Amino acid sequence: WVEVACGRKWEAFWCLVVKHFGLSAQPLAEMSLRYHNKVVIVTGGSKGIGRGIVRAFVENGAKVVFCARGGPAGEALEEELNSAGPGSCKFIKCDMSKEEEIKMLISVTVQLYGHIDCLVNNAGWHPPHKATDETTAEEFRELLNLNLISYFLASKIALPYLRQHQGNIINVSSLVGTIGQKDAAPYVATKGAIIAMTKAMAVDESRCNVRVNCISPGNVMTPLWEELAAQTPDAAEAIRVGENAQLMGRMGTEAECGLAALYLAADATFCTGIDLLLSGGAELNYGFKSQILS
Repeated sequence: WVEVACGRKWEAFWCLVVKHFGLSAQPLAEMSLRYHNKVVIVTGGSKGIGRGIVRAFVENGAKVVFCARGGPAGEALEEELNSAGPGSCKFIKCDMSKEEEIKMLISVTVQLYGHIDCLVNNAGWHPPHKATDETTAEEFRELLNLNLISYFLASKIALPYLRQHQGNIINVSSLVGTIGQKDAAPYVATKGAIIAMTKAMAVDESRCNVRVNCISPGNVMTPLWEELAAQTPDAAEAIRVGENAQLMGRMGTEAECGLAALYLAADATFCTGIDLLLSGGAELNYGFKSQILS
């Protein structure tokens, strides 16, 4: 009874404050949401890092349109998040390696909501590790098309709408785009190019007050990481080594990736052209790095 009475007194007090100062009667719960009613596109959003980003934005009141090549995982996530709220999401099946489908994704979003506040370019793939001598030019071109050119095209097509609302672009790269990685030259090249493109586009779009930033995750426990570990002779050992690569002794989580993206979109209003390392300190200190056979 006391809790109910106190709750009613607080509600009455808030109504008086709203009336006296001419404030909006917007519920306190909505006021605490960090991206309420903003429109966000997330590519590659049905699992892994993308799933964490979609979840963070929906949990903070955004209207999210996300895509992936496969349908079931995206449809399941759409149903789950729309049931939980407080934001909403719409899943669209889309192959980001095809320009016409990228155009469709942007068009559907604008038809649904009328504008775009944030584009998160996340769709991509890490192929199995392979030496340069064993990698074909066609394999490199296909990876380049998905990991880099799709980011460029999605940004290009979305920018007219982002400029109208002084929105922002977030590109998901990788720590290895800066520090390199063994037997992964094409993948590292695409991720390094994303970081460079982020900086160049930040310069170009500053005149329109559109911010362009980048997140470079290190090891994050995702279905893709588990898939790559499963291709090694000892998956458990591969995961243990992956965990120990960070100063913090663990991998990052999907949720932490989502919060990093939310920070860049909602709070980092004086940041553009930055590469936010989400790495647990993996790039710091000396390690056992020699590739020279003794």
